[in-house]
Amino acid sequence: MTHKGSMKPVKKKKAEEPELEPLCCCEYIDRNGEKNHVAACLCDCQDLDEGCDRWITCKSLQPETCERIMDTISDRLRIPWLRGAKKVNISIIPPLVLLPVFLHVASWHFLLGVVVLTSLPVLALWYYYLTHRRKEQTLFFLSLGLFSLGYMYYVFLQEVVPKGRVGPVQLAVLTCGLFLILLALHRAKKNPGYLSIPASSDRSLSSSQLECLNRKGQEKTKGFPGADTSGSLNNRTVKDDPKGFSRLPAGSPTKLKEDWCAKCQLVRPARAWHCRICGICVRRMDHHCVCCVGESNHQAFILALLIFLLTSVYGITLTLDTICRDRSVFTALFYCPGVYANYSSALSFTCVWYSVIITAGMAYIFLIQLINISYNVTEREVQQALRQKTGRRLLCGLIVDTGQYNRGFLRNWHQFSMLGTRAFHHPAEDIV
Repeated sequence: MTHKGSMKPVKKKKAEEPELEPLCCCEYIDRNGEKNHVAACLCDCQDLDEGCDRWITCKSLQPETCERIMDTISDRLRIPWLRGAKKVNISIIPPLVLLPVFLHVASWHFLLGVVVLTSLPVLALWYYYLTHRRKEQTLFFLSLGLFSLGYMYYVFLQEVVPKGRVGPVQLAVLTCGLFLILLALHRAKKNPGYLSIPASSDRSLSSSQLECLNRKGQEKTKGFPGADTSGSLNNRTVKDDPKGFSRLPAGSPTKLKEDWCAKCQLVRPARAWHCRICGICVRRMDHHCVCCVGESNHQAFILALLIFLLTSVYGITLTLDTICRDRSVFTALFYCPGVYANYSSALSFTCVWYSVIITAGMAYIFLIQLINISYNVTEREVQQALRQKTGRRLLCGLIVDTGQYNRGFLRNWHQFSMLGTRAFHHPAEDIV
């Protein structure tokens, strides 16, 4: 007999899971979790076959069918790589193909240049509003911006420098400006100030607060202490919690409703907002373009705009001085006789006008940013004030002053210069 104390529990061996075979450079795991090969391309795509059949028989395609076809194409668009093929984001390809084609076509004739250079901003704005409305993340504009910089620099080296009007010092200055733009963009692409999602044990709202929020969330702020009936957020008792979320008293259900983010499950501090494209709350969010601009990267974004404007204007000046000699820059931009007689000069002139259009757009954004900083208002707060018809509008709406965080020109710029520093505290914003 065996004593119970000497009996040892027998551990059952877990069934060993079969090890996956290592992927070769042309294989990958698709969105269905199955092994696939890049040579398969669009083969065995039931949605594509069905779409072709309906197109041949003149039947309309369902929107969900088109989305599934695009998902399949984007999932199978891969390049061979070590230990498995790498997926290529389909949104980065159109600028790499279309931009050189459009610019070369525009350099054939003056009228073609007018048509192409007018249509490019329209197409870009249309794609922006399309993706922004669908709340989709896209690398199209980042690819367009970076490839535009690289291609303009390539045309400058190939077509402008060999003409002998650009010296080594001028070329070095332009090259340094290009590298500084890339460095500033790299810094701006970093964390804009994402709010960390609290653990379940550290949630800002208790069960009683959530019950109060659900029961009285639609009520007005009348009757609550510290509430301002004018619609502003004065006497706000939100503290800038270093954990990334704030705690509010249980007696303010409307405030909880305004500041509670149901997606991130946290109470946002003052001026924070949920970015629909990034899918997370950002401290002092300004806007989202090629990246989300918030508290931690707003200064780098402004610096990137400034360096880009200076470098672009300098490159435009050097190019016009080379292809349109003995003329001022402004005159050569609108009147440069004989520029289309030579294809090299025509391509350079077309790239100059493309750069002028991009520079004008960036200059407008830079001007708006300077105005907003001077009045201590973010672009999101401006759009909210325009929708709610609040705030003070100046210069035909170019300036929108909400009066909520404005502390004067010098103090506003001092506060902007201290963004992102944890040692600097903003009591005026936390109790607003």
